[in-house]
Amino acid sequence: MGAIVLILITVAVAMLRMVIGASHTVGVPAGSWNLQTNYTLWVSSTRFTIGDELQFQYSTTVHNVVEVRKAGYDACNSSSPIATFLTGNDVVPLAVIGTRYFICGVPGHCGAGMKVQVNVKSKAVRPVQRCRGTGKRLRCRSETVLSSATTAGIDQSAVARLGLAVVATGLMLFF
Repeated sequence: MGAIVLILITVAVAMLRMVIGASHTVGVPAGSWNLQTNYTLWVSSTRFTIGDELQFQYSTTVHNVVEVRKAGYDACNSSSPIATFLTGNDVVPLAVIGTRYFICGVPGHCGAGMKVQVNVKSKAVRPVQRCRGTGKRLRCRSETVLSSATTAGIDQSAVARLGLAVVATGLMLFF
């Protein structure tokens, strides 16, 4: 019986994670919100989707986080911020599709590379690679396609909620 409960809890956590999204600590594992981290490299290995969140961790005596528009990002100008974060442990929810821009507002830090551009995508889209041929004649191309659940018209969050309800019912039957 203990094994069944453990399996039900594991399934529930996995489904909840699908609905809630991921938490990304900016710069981790190679760094954090500082002057040493390569944010272009960090972003290139991370997929951001709706429901995810960014966590900025830094020393408040040395840094801050300012969300700006593209022009402010390109010019490293924080004079017209969308939002300013000052706690040293800031959490920014990624609730809509689009590009978000963050810089350190301390003079000289953005120009030294302390800025990050985050492209938030839909959970329903996934990249695929299609290949034809063999050996030296192998030709591949990458494209973005809708997930099979989206193509079939299935609401993934509804499926996850239904799954959680089934798991909760199963747990109540055992207790």
